[in-house]
Amino acid sequence: MTRLLIVDDDVELTQMLGEYLSQEGFEVDAVHDGWSGARACHEGDYALVVLDSMLPRVDGEEVLRRIRQRERQRDAEHVHQRGALPVLMLTARGDDADRITGLELGADDYVAKPCSPRELTARVRSILRRTQPALPQLTPQTVVRAGALVMWPEQGRAEWGGQPLVLTPTEFKLLEVLASEIGQIVSKDQLSRRAMGREISRFDRSIDVHICAIRHKLGSLPDGTPRIRGIRGMGYQLVRNLH
Repeated sequence: MTRLLIVDDDVELTQMLGEYLSQEGFEVDAVHDGWSGARACHEGDYALVVLDSMLPRVDGEEVLRRIRQRERQRDAEHVHQRGALPVLMLTARGDDADRITGLELGADDYVAKPCSPRELTARVRSILRRTQPALPQLTPQTVVRAGALVMWPEQGRAEWGGQPLVLTPTEFKLLEVLASEIGQIVSKDQLSRRAMGREISRFDRSIDVHICAIRHKLGSLPDGTPRIRGIRGMGYQLVRNLH
């Protein structure tokens, strides 16, 4: 079974979500403070973490920061044991600051509390569909090339200029969509459906925050302009000149 970790200090909510996810075929572990959550993420083998933004001892943002920092260190040491760990943040309803900060730190998506177990499960499945590795195939693996960018979708691996490009699972899917449509404008609606597996909601800034993070990792063109252009009212475009 797919193993999940819930990190939330609301014991009653955690039990309810855990029971529902278990009925849906997941194996669920739970811890109730940030320090224990960070340790469990490091020691356990989880397909996804559901992480509350407000936690005792160590808050959710710091837990997420430690997860991504450890992954960057592992990649720098060329230890490719597994891809980036998908993280679904739980945030207070209406608290845009928590949501944006979580996405900037590398969360793949968020759900506002209070949330229903059904909504959470749907969002978990959506993330897992785009992040879990594909089964071995007899045909050659797909390779997406766009200038200095090379991506191997089945492996969740990317290189920029021959060097590993560290991306969160959601960043990888967004860049894959843009790279497959290089030079074309892709609307935020299309990006949300194709990369995040859900319809984009009004005032949802998730795509914008993820794109900002990808831009930073790709760097700018020689003239200082970004390699991913935003076209107001239309969407985003990965420019053709990526060298």
